[in-house]
Amino acid sequence: MAHGGRHDLHHPRPRLFRARTGGPRDDDGPKLLEHVLGWTLVVLLAVLVTRAGLM
Repeated sequence: MAHGGRHDLHHPRPRLFRARTGGPRDDDGPKLLEHVLGWTLVVLLAVLVTRAGLM
């Protein structure tokens, strides 16, 4: 039988599993920060426009 199949898909050693808590991944840090800061700017601008009576 040729090489291949299900057994080749698995790593030969068991992997150590890290508990996922539902928080952002390590590589999503700057992207998440930009997203939060962008929405904060939108809300701040909406408050300023509303208080100035332009809307």
